[in-house]
Amino acid sequence: MSDPADDAGADTTPGRSRAKKAPNAFRTISEVADELHIPQHVLRFWETRFPQVKPLKRGGGRRYYRPDDIALLRGISDLLYIQGYTIKGVQRLLREGGGRLSDDIPPPSAEERAAAAVEANAPPRDPELPLPGLAPPPPGAARINVRPKQDPEVDRLRALLTDVLHELEEIRALLR
Repeated sequence: MSDPADDAGADTTPGRSRAKKAPNAFRTISEVADELHIPQHVLRFWETRFPQVKPLKRGGGRRYYRPDDIALLRGISDLLYIQGYTIKGVQRLLREGGGRLSDDIPPPSAEERAAAAVEANAPPRDPELPLPGLAPPPPGAARINVRPKQDPEVDRLRALLTDVLHELEEIRALLR
């Protein structure tokens, strides 16, 4: 009979018995992908676009991410997926910050948002960055670029949110 104290800290998922890692431990690409809800291929793609992302590579090309690497990837993910920056915009922020992302990054400018919209509507030149949590298409799958008709309600809500964002930016400027 097993002692419940022996199982403390172990993952109870069937087929997986993995103890929790220390916060400063290195993580594999699959652990980072799961933690950030980003597919592994996107993390590899980001290595080609952001030279600051440098996981330790061991035999067989296995990647091990340091806690600083994970923090940088979390910031990149936030800027791309949440704040609406383009890859070039994030590259610029990293260049200006000496390879680091500041805690006080302003929202993207109107030009940056316009560039992100153009980038989103342009035919893909590079592999697409899927939304976090979505599985990548199977290898060799045909790519179909069909844009559904935009719901007028979505356009109305987007305009309202844009107005609120501008008002908040103005309030922030007044508080400085």
